[in-house]
Amino acid sequence: MSKIDRSTVRKSFNKGAPRYEDTVIVQKMVIEQILSNLEKLSPQHFPLRILDVGAGTGLLLRSLRKSCPEAFLAGLDLSPGMGVTATGSLPEDGNFLYVVGDAEDIPFADETFDLVVSTSTFQWLSALGKAFSEAKRVLAPGGMFLFALFGEGTLHELKSSYRSVLLAENAIGKDRSHNFFPREVVEKDLYEVGFSEITVENYFEKEYYPDVPAFLRALKGIGAGTAASRPAGGLGGRRIITKMMEFYQRNFSDERGVPVSYEVIHGKGMKV
Repeated sequence: MSKIDRSTVRKSFNKGAPRYEDTVIVQKMVIEQILSNLEKLSPQHFPLRILDVGAGTGLLLRSLRKSCPEAFLAGLDLSPGMGVTATGSLPEDGNFLYVVGDAEDIPFADETFDLVVSTSTFQWLSALGKAFSEAKRVLAPGGMFLFALFGEGTLHELKSSYRSVLLAENAIGKDRSHNFFPREVVEKDLYEVGFSEITVENYFEKEYYPDVPAFLRALKGIGAGTAASRPAGGLGGRRIITKMMEFYQRNFSDERGVPVSYEVIHGKGMKV
């Protein structure tokens, strides 16, 4: 996994915060699946202290507030801009707190929460072990860790097109695209941190855009560009990007438009 520039992640999502909810599609589907999993819990076992890591604009938190109005909800996100958007959409009461902070250094005491959730966040980390360990630390005994992240099959059309052009240009060593975690690594790290009753599942979702430029604008608009440390200039020079877009359009588009694939990995673990 490439080293992640955390300041780049923060700046990108700060910029994308105002338009985030108008742009994302698969991320909303992921949240719905997490909520569906929580609905299977019996009322007497529903958690009353919940932390959302990478809470973003508060999409999941708002739904949790509706389904469990008596629960204490905390949101954590690296981006201050996301926090401003979230706090503006949630009631100001003693049962809600939003904190700017890092998933690898959660600013809460040990055993504070009954449930730690996270959606579409951990794929922006260089490694998963520290974040998983922090989630376990802040969980009370018997608490649940429930999350979803994007796996290695995500954006495969874009990555394949980009690497094909780099290969043709004899520049494969200059690959600056983001690497997503394989399912096996997610499962291994959960076990190594010490969670029990682990389940890890994956499935694929697909979006369509009118053309490649429309997709790239949407990706940039929500702040989800590649976060790997790199020189200025994005994925490469104008010629490389132009060729990549042409390759993508020619080899992957169909009557529905330009496809964009996401591998969604759902994980669950319990703290003994």
